[in-house]
Amino acid sequence: MFSLASIATMSACIFLFGVFYSVVVNFQGIVKEVESGVAVTVFFKDGTSQEQMDEVGKLIGKRVEVSNQVFVSAEEAWKNFQKIYFKGAEDMAEGFAEDNPLANSAHYEVYMNDISMQKSLVTYIQSLDGVKEVKSSDTAANTLTDFNRLLGYVSAGIILILLCVAVFLISNTVTIGIAVRREEIAIMKLIGATDYFVRGPFIVEGILIGIIGSALPLLVLYYMYRKIILYVADKFLWLSGMMEFLPVDKVFSTLVPVGLILGVGIGFLGSRLTIRKHLKV
Repeated sequence: MFSLASIATMSACIFLFGVFYSVVVNFQGIVKEVESGVAVTVFFKDGTSQEQMDEVGKLIGKRVEVSNQVFVSAEEAWKNFQKIYFKGAEDMAEGFAEDNPLANSAHYEVYMNDISMQKSLVTYIQSLDGVKEVKSSDTAANTLTDFNRLLGYVSAGIILILLCVAVFLISNTVTIGIAVRREEIAIMKLIGATDYFVRGPFIVEGILIGIIGSALPLLVLYYMYRKIILYVADKFLWLSGMMEFLPVDKVFSTLVPVGLILGVGIGFLGSRLTIRKHLKV
């Protein structure tokens, strides 16, 4: 009965861990999607040749912070400007047909792998020859960086709490098992049983509790997550347009091995520590 109670508690802990992991990883996906749209814009000094701009682009592309970069010529910049500011009044833009007001506005839009590295990237780009100005959004970078840091702290705290609860409960189960079987253990020792022979069943019991207690909630979570994302996609189209859930295979390709390893590790650790503390062999 105590083993069943430990399995149930372990299942609850792993279930909560899985729910929290699924939520966090989807939030991180949303943040990464937002980060991918934040760009550093690099403008060049007047008279900078196309070859110099290309060389700057190559140097920027070699940086580890950079995921992608897009070169926007002066002509493309003017066309984009017309689409936004002359929408519905295209005739007004025809007066600039022979005189591009953005003739010196060729630039690179640089996107980053990790927005927290924006400051170092901007400092490097400003040191390159031909670069006049680098525009970046410090507010967006700081906000997203702080949010990612907060997610990391909260995740670590909750995981630590769940691990401590699970180890404590398995430790209690093994302690009770030792107390109940103390006479049997004494008899085993009298007839020559080794320490490993006596310890073995308790460690196996802890590991089995961990395996069963982690496998069951992972199966339930897999079914629930798949149903939830299908339900949301079908019933809440407006929400699907704002955010996109990560595919079930992508989430559980990490969650399943991590959950099983946590279960086995907690079971082994809880039983091992308890045996060393309470079992005199």
